[in-house]
This record gives sequence, C-alpha cells and structure tokens, in this order.
Amino acid sequence: MIRIKNLEKIYRGNGAETRALDGVSFEIGKGEFVAIMGPSGSGKSTLLHILGFLDKQTKGEYFFDGRKNTDYSKIELARLRNKKMGFVFQSFNLLPRATVLENVKLPLLYSEVLEKDWNKFAKQAVESVGLSHRLNHKPSQLSGGEGQRVAIARALVVGPEIVFADEPTGNLDSKSGQAIMELLVKINKSLGRTVVLITHDQGIARYAKRTILLRDGKIESDKKQ
Repeated sequence: MIRIKNLEKIYRGNGAETRALDGVSFEIGKGEFVAIMGPSGSGKSTLLHILGFLDKQTKGEYFFDGRKNTDYSKIELARLRNKKMGFVFQSFNLLPRATVLENVKLPLLYSEVLEKDWNKFAKQAVESVGLSHRLNHKPSQLSGGEGQRVAIARALVVGPEIVFADEPTGNLDSKSGQAIMELLVKINKSLGRTVVLITHDQGIARYAKRTILLRDGKIESDKKQ
C-alpha cells in the first residue's frame, strides 16, 4: 500500500536549512498496524504529513497504491485523502457547536455518498465506537476519551483503507488512552484497516504489530512485535 524510498524533507528559512527527514525508506502493507515512534523533533510528524498527502517530500519517492504521490493531481490527492484515508489527531479537532452526529457527518459532505444516506453512515460509525447514546451531545459535554472516539468515528465514516493516528492518546489519562488503543486494535483486526500510529510513548507503541523508530530524521530500527 505504501512504499517510500530515500525520502528527504528539508525546511529552508532565514538562510538556514533544517533536515527533518534524511533518507527514510520502508514499506507498509495492507492490513498492517505500524507505530512510527521517536522523540520530539525526530521527524515523525513530518513523515505523517507526507504519507497523508498533507505535504510533499524534498527528495526521494513515495508510492501510494503503486503510484508516485507527485504524479497525482491536487484534485486526485484531495479525493484520496477523503476516500481512502482517515485522520485522528491529538487535539480531536471537533467543531464545538456541532453535535456528535454532525461532527461525524463532516467528511461525507465531500464524499460520493448520497446525502440521504449521510445520517445512516454517521450513526453506524458512532455505533462502532460505542457512542450511540451521545449522538446529540456537543463536544463540551463529552469526556476526553469520548471526544477522541468521536474523532475516530469521523475518520471511519467514509470507510477508509488506512487510518493515520497522530498521538491519539496524548491528551488523555492512562485509562482513556488504553481504551482508545484497544479501539484502534479492533479497527485493525476486525475491520481490516491499515493503521499508522505516531507516538513518542513506548507503552502505546506496543499495541502495534511493528514499530519503526525514528531519530534525527533517520530510521534507527524497524522491528515486528
């Protein structure tokens, strides 16, 4: 599904260069659960942005479904992000004035799903994360763990092939964090979704089947659990 080769990302500004990624190469197959781990500044978030078509590399190659990311048009990239990718972020990114159902429906606005089916798909996604009893609640009425579950439901509503989770437990207590990780394991095992997890926490990375350790923009290790 994903293949990157000698990937480099260099940020330039004020006459200086910062090399965020330095010759990174690996493959991720369909159905894998991979944790990309490393300390702050290791390049893991930069890598996630490239993998999720939110940014482009300076050098190297990135193949998604056998095609280079640089060969996709902007419209194609947007369509792939909406149809094949789901994103879960540390800060949840929920609309505060919208209900749980309304937040989960958002990706459907830009999808090929007919409007008459939006409620059905959104309710199914909310049910899959165990929050059917919170459909009409606002984010301020939810716990942190529930808010992240809503974010996961929103990521799942279009039936993506791959879910990118960027520090999904970073704002949660340990109990809520464990519940979120168990939910991601379920999404991987039961639904067959590929999951790419970004984390600095070794305990969280253990939920994955494989861990890629980044340090100073380079792969230090790539191990299966």
